[in-house]
Amino acid sequence: MTKTSDTGQRAYLLLKEISILSQLATAEFNRIMPEGLHVSHFTIVEHLAKQETGQTPQDLARIFQMSKQNMTNSIVQLRKRGLVEVDDNPNDGRSKIVTLTEAGHAFRDRAVTALEPMLSEVAAHDAFSMLETALPALQGLRAFMDERRSSTPSQSTAQDL
Repeated sequence: MTKTSDTGQRAYLLLKEISILSQLATAEFNRIMPEGLHVSHFTIVEHLAKQETGQTPQDLARIFQMSKQNMTNSIVQLRKRGLVEVDDNPNDGRSKIVTLTEAGHAFRDRAVTALEPMLSEVAAHDAFSMLETALPALQGLRAFMDERRSSTPSQSTAQDL
């Protein structure tokens, strides 16, 4: 095992904390989500709520870094509940377009309302004011990592580590 540089170690610790926070937040979101859905469903609904024309399942899978089959399963769950519609893609007859229904918009609003008490507790925590000032830096780091994911081939896998 090679010795990680001090800068590399700090980057590792930062990303590790972000990962742990993500796991904790996901578990909390899943506990609070209405209608027995999961945060993964909510993030799809949230994303589609910002889209005017919908998106293909393939595009959604790429955006959420899921396999197309996992995305299809999520879309099926959302469709069963009437939260999304799946129609033929007018630009490509071989694919579909997923759009949010009015019920999907209402679900999004209920989910955000259900999250508000927990979010208020988070916002009241002493660390929040410090972290709030870090938001632009975190957004920049996310943009960098998203671009890196899109532009560089995978050099190793978790199995390699």
